[in-house]
Amino acid sequence: MKRLPTCLLACLLPAAALAAPESYVLDPAHTIPNFSVSHFGMSTVYGRFERATGKVVLDRAAKTGSVEVRIPAATVSSGDAKRADGTRSRDEHLRSADFFNVAEFPDLVFKSTKVNFAGDKVESVEGNLTLLGVTKPVKLTATNFVCGPNPFSKKEMCGADLAGSLKRTDFGIKFGVPAISDEVKLMIAVEAYKE
Repeated sequence: MKRLPTCLLACLLPAAALAAPESYVLDPAHTIPNFSVSHFGMSTVYGRFERATGKVVLDRAAKTGSVEVRIPAATVSSGDAKRADGTRSRDEHLRSADFFNVAEFPDLVFKSTKVNFAGDKVESVEGNLTLLGVTKPVKLTATNFVCGPNPFSKKEMCGADLAGSLKRTDFGIKFGVPAISDEVKLMIAVEAYKE
């Protein structure tokens, strides 16, 4: 009989009050940060980072959450890794002090300040990007956001495509502007598994 009031109280509480935040760990094999930049106003150069780690926390009932992504800058790849003639490749240049300066600043880090929902789905993520020791606000729109069981392992997961843009000069990357565009488009394809 002593447990009856507790059981009644639990039954009367709204479901939202009983929901708890769920944590998901990023899958490095399927979390791929990409970027693109206009080159001389004539074509677009695309690049990616080969690895990323981090965590997503979602409280769907409260419509809140957090996202953290850590990207090793030295994993940058733009399709020009090594040249047969021995001249510096684009990837080597991107790792230099002209761009990502990986020797001094080994990681890019995005930490959310707010996760915005539209109904039950994440609509956008607002946060701060730290690049070359400079931290600036960046908003990423979720062009896709789906949670459910992995069709093979059946493990609970979430996947998303997050897209936004930034001005690289805001972070101190001034090489080649304006011939190489100041605006950089950023897209992070994310897959994360429930802890």
